[in-house]
Amino acid sequence: MKIRRVLATAVALAVTTPAVLLSVTPAFADTKPAAQAQAQAQNKQSKPTVKELEKAAAEAQKAYEEAVKARDEAQVTVQKALEELSKDSHPLVAAAKTAAQAAKDAAAAKDAADQAVTDAKAAVDALPADATEEQKTAAATALSEAEATAATAAAAKTAADTKAAETDKAVHDARIAALRAAGAADKALNDARAAKVAADAALAKAVKEAEEAEEDEEGLDCEPELDLTADVTGLPSTLVAGTTTAFSIRVTNGSKRHMDEIITYTGVHATDRTGLKDTGKFFRLQWSTKASPKWQNINKHNYIDAVGALKPGAHADVKLRLTLDKATPAGNGVAFIAAEFYNKDGSCGGAPGLDMYEFDVKAAGSKPGKPGDAKPVKTAKPGNDDAGHKPQGTASGTPVKTGTDGSLAATGSSSATTSMALAGGAAVVLGAAAVFVVRRRKAGSDA
Repeated sequence: MKIRRVLATAVALAVTTPAVLLSVTPAFADTKPAAQAQAQAQNKQSKPTVKELEKAAAEAQKAYEEAVKARDEAQVTVQKALEELSKDSHPLVAAAKTAAQAAKDAAAAKDAADQAVTDAKAAVDALPADATEEQKTAAATALSEAEATAATAAAAKTAADTKAAETDKAVHDARIAALRAAGAADKALNDARAAKVAADAALAKAVKEAEEAEEDEEGLDCEPELDLTADVTGLPSTLVAGTTTAFSIRVTNGSKRHMDEIITYTGVHATDRTGLKDTGKFFRLQWSTKASPKWQNINKHNYIDAVGALKPGAHADVKLRLTLDKATPAGNGVAFIAAEFYNKDGSCGGAPGLDMYEFDVKAAGSKPGKPGDAKPVKTAKPGNDDAGHKPQGTASGTPVKTGTDGSLAATGSSSATTSMALAGGAAVVLGAAAVFVVRRRKAGSDA
């Protein structure tokens, strides 16, 4: 299932200005001709689905594997058959050898008979002029008998030659049949390979087209939804290296609409006391929800999508635990929190910014004292230096919103170095001018 992340800009100066959500695509422009849209819809219906192509590719793969196995078996069988046909003990080979010997013997008998005829003719020709009738008759009889024997020998030779040729052809045909069996197996393998390549190519093309179509169809604007809140509780204002801290986020749907799936964004950024060294590698943030009770590490995109749906007025809790390695340097840190939603109909939205909570980091072995909850960084609305934008919920203080250049708005912190470090860290974590992340899935995209 393809995930598309739509970014929107949220800045301190835009607290009183609607957020701009960058998710419009030409796919939803009104300039597309109706006929073209209808043709594309019909074309889409006539094409096999990705799931059907996946099945076809799997079947082609299986057929290819079976063809490989059949080819290997055929090669073994053919090799064995050829080896057997090279032995005198093979019935066809034995019959061919016997027939060949019989043809040889018949040829010798015919040669002898022919010679007898020649000798008998010579005897007739050699009779003296005064030969008696009895001598003449005897010579003629001998010639006649020799010719009869020669004719029988010639017929026997012809029959023997025919038999020898037939048995020799039988051996040759057996060898050819074996080789053809191997060739047929090779051809079947080539055909299966070609079918597999074609199926894989069709699937890859369909997946690419589906992703492109999804990007086109995901052109609906996401909208700000300030009634979807994420409130942090239990995160202390001081953390000690080598310890684990448990806290939670309560996500509340204060709107009047149903939200099909909630995504919670949670990230941590920290630096040493100088504000120049990023110490985030020493932190490990894990989460757990009612739907997914097993502790899991925050993924690389820093979002948790196991909260589920929320009805109007409903809430859900996300448990978190933040572990600091013993080698974590003393310094400062912030936790970024946001909640977002998307619905099956394509609508989506969330708060146009991230809530930011500050905390101090002490070296391993330090005494944390009695810290209170981490305090959100405050920012003033334009034209009102004392009024901060307060989110709904129970979190104390007010989260900060980033500036138009991706830096944090001025905070009430007494440490300029800390504020600058956190601002730089926010730019790294959030990206320049992009702090509102909404993940959308196209309904049926995994069909």
